[in-house]
Amino acid sequence: MNLGGTYTSSTGTIDRPAQRDPQKQDPMNNPSLTDTTAPTNSGVIESRQNRTREMQLIPEALARAHMQQRLQEAESERKAQRLVAARRMQRRAERASLRARRALAMAVMQ
Repeated sequence: MNLGGTYTSSTGTIDRPAQRDPQKQDPMNNPSLTDTTAPTNSGVIESRQNRTREMQLIPEALARAHMQQRLQEAESERKAQRLVAARRMQRRAERASLRARRALAMAVMQ
């Protein structure tokens, strides 16, 4: 399409959509706008780069969450093992106490 003597392709990109107004066209295609140095959509580019960085960090975040979950599971398992050991020791102490009472009763009876 030819507008105002400049050539514009019919397709655009996300960062640089196709413009129909010659005043808003890409500076590379419009020689009258070549004095601008920075693109007008630098915020869009930066947000896309941030999204890309976030996408690259997703596996790291997943691994961190997975390790956190495994640490919590290990801690709960350790608590359960300590509880089982404490109950076992309590039963053993009760049996020893019972044996000691029997022994004392036997000694008193004689």
